[in-house]
Amino acid sequence: STSSMKQNLTQCTDVLADILQNSTYSEAAIERERSVILREMEEVEKQAEEMVHDHLHATAYQHSPLANPILGSRENVASVTKADLESYVKAHYTAPRTVVAAAGAVDHDKFVEDVAKKFEGMPTDGQSADELVATNPTTWTGSEVRMRDDYTADNKLRLAVAFEGASWADPDSVALMVIREMLGSYSADTGVGIHSTSELAQRVAANGMATHFNTFSTCYKDTGIFGIYAETDDAWNQAGDLSWNISHAITKNVYTVEDSDVERAKNALKVSTLASANDGAMATALDIGTSMLAYGRRIPLAEMFARIDAVDSATVKRVAERFFLDKDPAIVAWGSTQNVPDYQLFQRRTFWLRQ
Repeated sequence: STSSMKQNLTQCTDVLADILQNSTYSEAAIERERSVILREMEEVEKQAEEMVHDHLHATAYQHSPLANPILGSRENVASVTKADLESYVKAHYTAPRTVVAAAGAVDHDKFVEDVAKKFEGMPTDGQSADELVATNPTTWTGSEVRMRDDYTADNKLRLAVAFEGASWADPDSVALMVIREMLGSYSADTGVGIHSTSELAQRVAANGMATHFNTFSTCYKDTGIFGIYAETDDAWNQAGDLSWNISHAITKNVYTVEDSDVERAKNALKVSTLASANDGAMATALDIGTSMLAYGRRIPLAEMFARIDAVDSATVKRVAERFFLDKDPAIVAWGSTQNVPDYQLFQRRTFWLRQ
């Protein structure tokens, strides 16, 4: 991505086209970037939440491409060659998998003309994203990873509980976003706590169960992942209660949902959607590109708001039943894990026995 003045857009398009189509991959540049990536990996490894999410994907999507970390493995980074890079670019940098987007002070017709001219050399053959997914589809595996370490630098337990979610094109992806807003987030560094609109945040704050938690709903081409990540610095006393409350909060949406909670969550989702849509020209261009790859078109704000408005309590229950009821979760626990319940208890809490 790049930014420029309106009069320089043609030159920027030319530079991007040249980078994608004519990079030389000199041995010196490869060695320089190899060391940069290894340093980036060291920095990522210091970010506990990132590492937990890497392990979560590795266990949930084992034997699938999504199990691989974004930066790859140290072994691959250390051994990759110029021939490997050229082979990868030839296979994946193709016209069917490329979107060139611009936003801001743009002469649309001139931009389209420049892109058609500058990118005409991109190969038009090769597998599309849909074909790649069909060849190697993603599989979800209910499983867990526990890394007991009673001597972490900050003495915290990190816990993630997740379920398979919706893909980008799944019509239920918006309802899962609403459920994400209903479950909410919490940080002990803020003064919200027991005054939060999230029942889970109120329970966590009132009982000191965690210093932080957030709910995530990530979409991919043919699958998704939905769950809660939490941290506590009192694992010995709080691990059991925290685990129970996370599981309870997720499964509760199958059985009982308040209309007022749904409306608040829908409004919050609209606010965040509107904020991201007005975050500048660069963010808009990235959103256009992502939307084209995910949906084949850019979804207008009016349509997205209509999809959010269509979610009601019955929709939340139906979607929660589809994704959470008696489903196998993926779990990662890192730190003082001795009081984290075993996997069977997490799975048992995906349904309630009710008459």
